[in-house]
Amino acid sequence: MRRRLPAVLLACVLAGGTLTAAVPVAAQPPASTLTKSVQGVSDPAAHGATASWVVSYDNAANGAATITDPIGAGQSLLAGSLQVPPGWTGTEGNPVTATHPNVRNGGKALGNVLTPPVRASASPTGGDGFIPILHRTPEGRLQAWNVYHHLGLANPKLVCTDVSTSSLCAGGPWPKPLNTTPGPFGAGNTGDIASPLTPQYVRDTGNPARVYYSAVTASSIGVGCLDLAAPGNCGYWPLMNRGGQTFEMAGLAQIGGNLYGVANSGQVLCWTPATQTACGGQPYAPIVPFTNHGGYYLGALAVAGGKLFASSSLAVNAGTPMMGCFDPGTADRCAGWPAPKQLAPAGNYSYNAFTAYSTTGQETGACASTAGATNVTTCFAIDGSPLPNGFTALESNTWVFTPEVVRTGDRVRSYFGIWSGPYVGATLCHDWSTGTACAGVPSRIYHPGVNGGNTRDYGYAYDAPTGCLIGLGDAGVLFSMDPDTGASPCVRSGASVSLNPSQFYCDGKQHATSYTKARLVGVTPANVNFGASSVRATDGGGNPVAVPGFAPDGTVDLTGVTASPLTVTASLVLNNAADFGNGNQPSLSVEFGGDAPQVCFRTTIAADCAVTSVANTAGGTDGTGAFSSNTVTRQVAPGAACLPNVVVNKEICGSYTPSHCKAGGAGPWLKQAPVGVLGLLNATAYWRVTVTNNGPIPVVDAHVVDDVEPACQTGPFTLQPGESKVVHCSTYALLSLFPLTNKAKAKYTPVNGARLYTDWSSAKACSLLCALS
Repeated sequence: MRRRLPAVLLACVLAGGTLTAAVPVAAQPPASTLTKSVQGVSDPAAHGATASWVVSYDNAANGAATITDPIGAGQSLLAGSLQVPPGWTGTEGNPVTATHPNVRNGGKALGNVLTPPVRASASPTGGDGFIPILHRTPEGRLQAWNVYHHLGLANPKLVCTDVSTSSLCAGGPWPKPLNTTPGPFGAGNTGDIASPLTPQYVRDTGNPARVYYSAVTASSIGVGCLDLAAPGNCGYWPLMNRGGQTFEMAGLAQIGGNLYGVANSGQVLCWTPATQTACGGQPYAPIVPFTNHGGYYLGALAVAGGKLFASSSLAVNAGTPMMGCFDPGTADRCAGWPAPKQLAPAGNYSYNAFTAYSTTGQETGACASTAGATNVTTCFAIDGSPLPNGFTALESNTWVFTPEVVRTGDRVRSYFGIWSGPYVGATLCHDWSTGTACAGVPSRIYHPGVNGGNTRDYGYAYDAPTGCLIGLGDAGVLFSMDPDTGASPCVRSGASVSLNPSQFYCDGKQHATSYTKARLVGVTPANVNFGASSVRATDGGGNPVAVPGFAPDGTVDLTGVTASPLTVTASLVLNNAADFGNGNQPSLSVEFGGDAPQVCFRTTIAADCAVTSVANTAGGTDGTGAFSSNTVTRQVAPGAACLPNVVVNKEICGSYTPSHCKAGGAGPWLKQAPVGVLGLLNATAYWRVTVTNNGPIPVVDAHVVDDVEPACQTGPFTLQPGESKVVHCSTYALLSLFPLTNKAKAKYTPVNGARLYTDWSSAKACSLLCALS
């Protein structure tokens, strides 16, 4: 059986054509798009109205993106109205701009940088940095701030280190002074706040970027404030005058909604952050003896069971170190603490105080370790009874500082910085879960790779996302330590991302969204020990949300998770740090599915009557190239202040010469013509109708209305402000014994307005009967 050729192919063969293979059409890469809309105004809108512009960005390429939206003529940006999705940077101006360094997942993702292993970095002032204060920037960069202790009022003492690069933060020179006046940090020897001997800090529970610290001015002691996000000083509140037995205050501790400190006199001071006022009745009675170590408070604070504990030493190698307890509920000494309790024999002293825990992680009391001839750790239960502990005494003259506490489930460990005596810097770890020294780490954790081991440790700050301790000491060297092994640097990484999909939309409408996954970006899976790494998720209240662990490709399946907001924290144990450095900056990204994210801003439509419409068109660039949105236009209707003032003047020619009464004729043009102008038999009246726009805006679709003389009616025509339209017409009658009156008006439409009418205007020709009357 023979097959027939298809008709088209057969025709080609019969025509002697040559067959060639079909050329495939290359698939076009997807392109990003912008969709523009406006809300809050009708069409037409009113002068002075506020228009809410919405730009939806449908991203088709990962990478940097910029959205640019010029403010169109006839409107002005409403300051502070720009809203951009999380992770974007918005700039108000003309044009309005929004930028993102690395858009992912169609713009429906939020990422923060993974903190690299922290290398040792020398601080710039030679030491006395005491302990780090950790802060993450909005993009996830970890900063370590510190205040150099026991420095005078004017001395610069605040330093910021970018842990990601082990270099000083931008915005130097560092260190900077501390000041009582709120505002950006200054420079040089311009401070008016001195720092204490053993500072202890409190983070604002509502805004962790705000840090409260014990401050000293020339005339008072009180609470100072640092805003690490601004960054800058955020105030000072005096609590007690300096003088007599009051020189400074030992750190700060938080119990409930109040902050507490203890002065050299032993008196307890109290301040309420929510109201930024001193507590009623403070300062309260002393709970420890007077302490004076060169004008400083020698001791520290701890909190257990809602009670405040304070250690106190008269001076180095003088007096007897003591501990007292304060009950905020009674504003007096705690039950079981009628007097301070002795920590060690006379001739010893203490730089620390810390909370004691049970094997299940419950607060049971407070302790202090002493230095001098005798090193001993003494603990008391909350009720004042002796509390056994598993601490082993150190060598004489070893200084021990207040520990950083790391809680993992029910396991609670305290990490102490020590130096002096036989030590040039080391860490001690006590595991309260076992009541002994921590397993898995040396009994003395040295840091030989950090400044040759000469670290002179003061203390540490625990970074939960990475699971690393960040340390600092008198040597002025910032370093990291693995809390489970004691290794330095801590070869771990981590980041935390809090995502609320609703924040990606600003049009006030409901948008259906669903989480998809979290992923490690820029990380080679083989460089991560996923078995030892962890991922945690919590809802807005900090409650755990069940999620699976890391898949082998570094992703975490978030399908079915409904918490909003959702915080995902990845703690990575690295096999090596090869993915970090050389310009590489890996990150943690959390992604969701839903509508395209939005940029919103508002403009005020000008009150200028000449503005008859407003329009906006957005543009953008990303990895797909340049693109533009649709143009959205709103007509502007005139308000009461912009309505046209159109008037009509109907006149009659008073000349006996017809040529004077035609268009351009000399007239005269009158409201009433004299007797005789209309003859008895040749009764022709010549009219002139003048329509004038005395208003501020144009009128369109204007017509002259004359119910008596159709020849006078004309239109449509347009009148600009100040413009007139003159219409000539005439009326003929065979016999004019009676007065002849005619009237006219105009109907017109303001631009973007409704139909309006003028008043009638009339003119009159006086006939023979006018004379007889």
